[in-house]
Amino acid sequence: MTELIHDVDLADPQTFHSDLTDFWKRLREHNPVAWHPPRGDNPGFWAVSRHADIMAVYRDNVNFTSERGNLLVTLLAGGDSAAGQMLAVTDGHRHRELRKIMLTAFSPRALERIAERVRENTRRLVAEAVERGTCDFAEDIASHIPMGTIADLLGVPASDREFLLSLTKSALSSDAEDAGEVDALMARNEILLYFGELVEQRRASPGDDVISVLAGGEIDGKSLTEDEMVLNCYSLIIGGDETSRLSMIDAVRTLADHPAQWQLLRDGDVGLGTAAEEILRWATPAMHFGRTCLTDTEVGGVPIAAGDIVTLWHSSGNRDASVFDDPYAFTLGRTPNKHITFGYGPHFCLGAYLGRVEVSELLSALRTFSRGFEVAGPARRIHSNFLTGFSSLPVRFEPDPAGLAQYHETRGASV
Repeated sequence: MTELIHDVDLADPQTFHSDLTDFWKRLREHNPVAWHPPRGDNPGFWAVSRHADIMAVYRDNVNFTSERGNLLVTLLAGGDSAAGQMLAVTDGHRHRELRKIMLTAFSPRALERIAERVRENTRRLVAEAVERGTCDFAEDIASHIPMGTIADLLGVPASDREFLLSLTKSALSSDAEDAGEVDALMARNEILLYFGELVEQRRASPGDDVISVLAGGEIDGKSLTEDEMVLNCYSLIIGGDETSRLSMIDAVRTLADHPAQWQLLRDGDVGLGTAAEEILRWATPAMHFGRTCLTDTEVGGVPIAAGDIVTLWHSSGNRDASVFDDPYAFTLGRTPNKHITFGYGPHFCLGAYLGRVEVSELLSALRTFSRGFEVAGPARRIHSNFLTGFSSLPVRFEPDPAGLAQYHETRGASV
């Protein structure tokens, strides 16, 4: 029988304000499938920390299900009301058919158009911030790029995006430690109500966005229900904003702390795509996902009983020395880089391509317009047991006059 986790409460957001490096190392080495005992009103659950075991559970959609929740907050509460309707918490035939519908909105042509908007938006925001000399990178740049991307895909009007951004920041995490589940629930309900109105508009007047695709979608000859459409819009806006935004913020903070790696990037000695993969591994903004065991089985040789909650810790798997050479080194040229930041298997993140584009375009803009940058004040950490990262990051830039001049010349010529 595996040992218990005695000294850490993985359900408590406050836990993740501490450095858990030694904790995860200890678990991977001695207790890779560990039982986290019940605490307070929360039931116990399994914590899987080793890369290979995490991958094995992700691949296994026979013994494990997402339909009772895929985050600690819902798993510990006893289930997810969106099960069987929202892609992330739907399995089997319906998951496959729903994913097919949604993938039509992620066609190469649509993604190419969105990627170009990402590039234009990123270059403009970074150039303006570098010219000012200082900014709060989280608020002034990172908050606007992913939200703009997913809002373009969904067809969200520009005038509504700040409102949605404020809600997504509260739905799964919080800037304030005293914000409770009621605040998060209210934010989630506001998002659902908003998309309910947008779905009605698209039914009456379809466009070429994701909502219109969902409105015209059918599974087994039946149209999707309004709840299914609304819940999947919610999933896309949350997933499409949070992961990329937090990865971008972490990229700037980490590059400022690793000047040698920044110089490699700036000199072109490492490719943007390769660098983006290391940024995503290093940041690992979604710390975990979870499953519920359907039948008695084993993970890593440890017996798991039907009904048990199993949590898969990306934040540990992405530092597994059996997969990554020198895993605690930030190495932009790392290859191969088999990180699990976007998950794995049937539930692999739909927005992975766009997330990679966003991080790559950020790195490109930084090395074009800035000679360097530094963190200019305290970074404020978010409060969550699911997401990790920062909601505020003051940054001071050293401009690159040549890069900025060329940018303005190009813009002027295109007007």
